[in-house]
Amino acid sequence: MPIEQSLAAMSAVEMVAGFADRTLSPVDVHEAVQSVIEAREGVLNAFWVRDPDESRKAAQASEARWSAGEPLGPIDGVPVTLKENVARAGVPMSSGNAGAEPVVPDADAPITARVLESGGVVLGSTVMPDWGMLSSGVSSRHGITRSPWNSGWTTGGSSSGAGAAAAGGYGPLHVGTDIGGSIRLPGTWLGLATLKPSYGRIPLDAPYQGRCAGPLTRTVADAALLMRVLSQPDPRDWSSLPPQDIDWSALDVEVRGLRVGVQLDAGCGEPADAETVAAVRRAAEAFEAAGAVVEPVEPFMTHDLLDDLDLFWRVRSWNDFRALTPEARQRVLPYIVQWCQEGADVPGTKVLQCYQQVMRIQEQTVAATLPYDLVLSPTAPVAAFPADQPMPFMGDGKTMYHIGFTAPYNMSGQPAATVNCGFTADRRPIGVQIAGRRFDDLGVLRAAAWYERNRPAGAVPHWPDSVPGTPTGERTTWTTLEGKQP
Repeated sequence: MPIEQSLAAMSAVEMVAGFADRTLSPVDVHEAVQSVIEAREGVLNAFWVRDPDESRKAAQASEARWSAGEPLGPIDGVPVTLKENVARAGVPMSSGNAGAEPVVPDADAPITARVLESGGVVLGSTVMPDWGMLSSGVSSRHGITRSPWNSGWTTGGSSSGAGAAAAGGYGPLHVGTDIGGSIRLPGTWLGLATLKPSYGRIPLDAPYQGRCAGPLTRTVADAALLMRVLSQPDPRDWSSLPPQDIDWSALDVEVRGLRVGVQLDAGCGEPADAETVAAVRRAAEAFEAAGAVVEPVEPFMTHDLLDDLDLFWRVRSWNDFRALTPEARQRVLPYIVQWCQEGADVPGTKVLQCYQQVMRIQEQTVAATLPYDLVLSPTAPVAAFPADQPMPFMGDGKTMYHIGFTAPYNMSGQPAATVNCGFTADRRPIGVQIAGRRFDDLGVLRAAAWYERNRPAGAVPHWPDSVPGTPTGERTTWTTLEGKQP
């Protein structure tokens, strides 16, 4: 592996240790990461805004701090990307939608502030699909974001750019957001370690029911390191949890005696395919062999619950769509237009029913999982699908038929992680979802770290040195902070 790829592929934990003992330079790491980005970004299309000159200055400042023995925080000098819906003062936020006028925030979001206060080197803002309502990298504004494993495969979404950056070697730390699976779905389809934390664990500047932000990384230890930064309190989020002293580095745990539920049927949407079920079964067997008490979990979702959640979101997006000018509506991704039009003129009584169904999802998810320390399940029912396909299942009414395992934990507020647990016959990654009780984020990360250490060799990702299946004749465009093309 070339030295640039080797440096860029290091974990954040390794980078910080190297900065501390002066065997690594934040500037050298930054330049190595930039080399990887230059080589791959034309295919992967992970960035919306990128300014290497500004991030280079940040790396130089970090190097000076380390030389003086005065790092700002636990990720000083480590490359970080932020999803484009995480506000950065003066940086346009387009919501991945060509029909929406980008909003330029005048202040940093809590996430951005915590990263900068800790010395993180922000490389840029990563892309998302239209309004974040697709589980793919298809965007009317950005085009198609592609998997580093194979450019013909999806990244998942809506944290598509964050996932591509993490799997593609654009440094170790990446922040995404998740309202129904948008961190964990890229996690499963890209072989990553991710965490959708408890609702309110990471303060947001625009809280919404079920919405969370969290890390997309290559290792669980890096996800935990980023949680140490992101979970710091911020009074601007009125829905955030009270500050809690959590030792995010305390990941060692034995699973003997833990009660572990295994759910292989979501009860709604499309059933999980055989390869996915087999991979999750093997993960559960690893826990059982180590002394965990493993029991099956019956489905607690229904098609009606999932359909009403889907309709609730359609109404929300229809309100956004109808606020656009007729000309702007023409620029929205046609798939999203067709999807949200089903939310037009829905009576208020039905919207209230949908909201009550969301509460029922919360109630049933907590009740079904309460007997267990952990619940293992597929993250998605299928492995990665074609990159240019907006959703895994394109049939009428099946828009959200892939989130039966993930969305319940957004509604219940419970933490849920992903770790790669295998591959399909054609080498597409498969992730196991590890969910826990409300507020037990550390317990979930500990279980994920345990499985990461104890999974079979065949489930360990070996990150590609190049992007297979690279299409020709394609060109990615991204903007600088000044809004100019490079």
